[in-house]
Amino acid sequence: MEISNSFHKINIIQTPPQAKCSESCPPGFRKLTRKSEPICCFDCIPCPQGEISNQSADMDNCVKCREDHWPSHKRDTCIPKLIIFLSYEEALGIALTTSCIFFSLINAIILGIFIHYRDTPIVKANNRDISYILLISLMVCFLCSLIFIGRPEPVTCILRQTTFGMIFSISLSSILAKTITVVIAFHATKPGSKLRKWMGSRISYTIILSCSLFQFTLCLIWLFSAPPFPYHNMQSEIGAILIECNEGSMIAFYCVLGFLGFLASISFITAFLSRNLPDSFNEAKYITFSMLVFCSVWITFIPTYLSTRGKYMVAVEIFAIQASSAGLLGCIFMSKCRIMLLRPDMNSRKSITKNN
Repeated sequence: MEISNSFHKINIIQTPPQAKCSESCPPGFRKLTRKSEPICCFDCIPCPQGEISNQSADMDNCVKCREDHWPSHKRDTCIPKLIIFLSYEEALGIALTTSCIFFSLINAIILGIFIHYRDTPIVKANNRDISYILLISLMVCFLCSLIFIGRPEPVTCILRQTTFGMIFSISLSSILAKTITVVIAFHATKPGSKLRKWMGSRISYTIILSCSLFQFTLCLIWLFSAPPFPYHNMQSEIGAILIECNEGSMIAFYCVLGFLGFLASISFITAFLSRNLPDSFNEAKYITFSMLVFCSVWITFIPTYLSTRGKYMVAVEIFAIQASSAGLLGCIFMSKCRIMLLRPDMNSRKSITKNN
């Protein structure tokens, strides 16, 4: 608009009025209108957990990310969640893998020693064939813990608990067979004993085969009813996806563990009651101590396992497998290896009858 008179000429430029009391909200925030104030007056509040705002214009609501995604630090874009599982590359996985390989090598060395000295009295006196079965099963126990490390897959989830259950049942039934053989060998020497017909390896193989077959049946029922499978747990940790093995049927899982506990208990009780047999049959003393170590590890394992989550739950189970297997290996076989390697003078029928 232009106004003029004889003295002055004034130019007036009109602009529309502006009414704005709040600045625009940056990405990662949303508008919250103030009560009893004009609509242009609002507060900028951060998007809630799991939501973003990425538009330049002010947004009244944030947008929720997909279930497998998570907001960035600025909450302006969705990024994939971190994948978590116990891997071979991390420190914990490397430590467990190293210990597994170490114990497996020790086990293989002990097995080699027993094979090399297979015709000596100390090996023959301790049920040579059952010792071989026990040593091989313990070595597989160490190696089977490797299945628990790495990204869970359908095959590995099935193999984890079933392999563990089967191999441990062979180990524990071998120990039970050793213990019962000690008892039978002692009582069969009494005049008129009816246990003479059970002398020999037949009873030992029957125990191992029947116990292993029962555990195998439990595992088959488990696999055909509700087998383990990989599960993507998106609620365990914020901003992460925990890939773990769902056990499928927890009833079947606890039945497998329960049978192992039953074998361990029977072996411990039998060995404990036989510990005071004459010196020539005192392998029960070593078995008693080994089963005490085994049971202590697994009794401690149960509350620890139930109180942990994620990859640390897997690590606890691996530790229990290795610790209990190492306990059996050390308590039953190390003293015999010491005699064979360092005290060959004691590896004779006379010394074994007197001191073993």
